[in-house]
Amino acid sequence: MAADSNPTVRRRRLGAELRRLRLASGLKSSEVAERLLVSQAKISLLENGRRAISPRDVRDLCALYEVADQQVIDALMQMARESGQQGWWHAYGDLPRSVYVALETDATSLRTYAPLAIPGLLQTPAYAHAVIGETIPLPTVEEAATRLKVLLRRQHRIYDPHRPLHLWAVLDESALRRVVASPEVMREQLEHLNALGAEPHVTVQVLPFTAGAHPGLSGPFSLLQSADSTAAKVVHLPRLTSDLYLDKATDVQHYSGMYDHLQTQALDPDSSRDFITDTIKAHIATANRPQAVAGSGP
Repeated sequence: MAADSNPTVRRRRLGAELRRLRLASGLKSSEVAERLLVSQAKISLLENGRRAISPRDVRDLCALYEVADQQVIDALMQMARESGQQGWWHAYGDLPRSVYVALETDATSLRTYAPLAIPGLLQTPAYAHAVIGETIPLPTVEEAATRLKVLLRRQHRIYDPHRPLHLWAVLDESALRRVVASPEVMREQLEHLNALGAEPHVTVQVLPFTAGAHPGLSGPFSLLQSADSTAAKVVHLPRLTSDLYLDKATDVQHYSGMYDHLQTQALDPDSSRDFITDTIKAHIATANRPQAVAGSGP
């Protein structure tokens, strides 16, 4: 889906523009709610892009804010109509992290820190299948298959020749060492990681154990950058049930500084590629190691 037809992002942009118009009019959200006979919570949800908005709501708000330019009103009402459309991911049913998928679809660049596992966009099908099957509580075969299909569909952004996602990944050494599924699956995964790291729009850095304490010890996070100035940057903090999305300038600045420190402490891309190659050899050695026979004596 093209970025300009992403309904979730459309709502965020529309909400940001409505908030700008309200502030320009000098009205508080409580005053707007009182005049339109709605709750203040509704105004807040609309401005944050967390609730669908109808063209009629847009028309009423523009009238209240005394917007005189009909072209501006028509453009905002069109955005409201498009925000009610569905993104490609809705075809797969009620997905967890659908908000994140929408933001990722719209993003022009993504910086991510992964302490325990390879990020989804960089995963091979075999590695992803194992992660989905082992980390999601009691998934059905159908649920696991659907989540894998969605992940592979998300990866199209990396290979899109017209709009490739600029991806920067800092991976903790533990994500490379952890044997997911089997040493053979890990070998394939790490070879894939090195191949992707050679792409001009993908950068992979390894944060080795020897780096010691670092800002990423608090957990994984990602910074998504959009081309649109009204919804430019978002911090994503993944959680088991309810993810957090931060877009306040102070929060984005804080996490951007953390990421800059992680990049500085990590190995440079060339050294990271060598480190990954050495880790591949370690996984191959593990796979070739003779297995002890159960119950056999010394």
